[in-house]
Amino acid sequence: MTNSPQQHTCFEIDLDDGVAHLRLSRPEAKNSMIPEFWSELPAAVNELSDSGDARALVISSTGRHFTAGMDLSVFTQPDSLFSGGSESSEAPEFGRVRAETRNLALTLQDSFTCLEKARMPVLAAVQGGCVGGGVDMVCAADMRYCTADAFFCIQEINIALTADLGTLQRLPRIIPDGLTRELAYTGRRLTADEAAAAGLVNQVFDDQDAMLEGVLGIAQEIAARSPLAIWGSKEMLNYTRDHSVADGLNYVATWQSGMFHPDDMAEVFTARAEGRDPVFQNLLPIRRTL
Repeated sequence: MTNSPQQHTCFEIDLDDGVAHLRLSRPEAKNSMIPEFWSELPAAVNELSDSGDARALVISSTGRHFTAGMDLSVFTQPDSLFSGGSESSEAPEFGRVRAETRNLALTLQDSFTCLEKARMPVLAAVQGGCVGGGVDMVCAADMRYCTADAFFCIQEINIALTADLGTLQRLPRIIPDGLTRELAYTGRRLTADEAAAAGLVNQVFDDQDAMLEGVLGIAQEIAARSPLAIWGSKEMLNYTRDHSVADGLNYVATWQSGMFHPDDMAEVFTARAEGRDPVFQNLLPIRRTL
């Protein structure tokens, strides 16, 4: 198992045989999302996606709770994301301040949207509390799994805020709209059993060890498939979620006309004939423009 060469404040990353495992690593603070989190997470996810080395990504956590959501320091520290500081001695004009607040919200949203845009599937493994920003994050994952003691809470309403980082946009596409509204309006906890019954999580495990073994096993199954076909499947599922069936069919036809080549399919049949597992090339690295 190889470790990511970059050091992170909020999590640790391992990459093993195509499966990346990102673990939130501030259990003493309930893995709350401090200012560094919001830049570290998209940078790490984009790096894994762009490199082509990761074919699946598991996001888990440490300690009793998955995450308590956004840390209070984000709001209170002088140099926090919400400081709105200015080098000028002149007080900034009100409209400009509000415009910057909007830009900040969009930037924070991108910290989770990167999970949707990643070329590999993202699997969230939740233990204990998944609160506030944690719900925003796991809703952007491809699949969710949890332990029997897990719960999910749209905490923002409990502190007089409207959730604004993705929960209210993504959750109604995962669970029934009425249940989403109940959770968003009351701020109550959704238990693991309720989450499974509603379709928020794929499976409930007895404890975290069993969950990680099971989820990493699923990630390994994904990593054994053609990464180009997996990327295409994720692209189509995300696109069709937000478009009509006709639009989705048109898009997949266009995708296949450019992305489908028989080499990976030929490797599957050759491997079967030879009694071995197929071997696929990684996706080519992506170079991001600065």
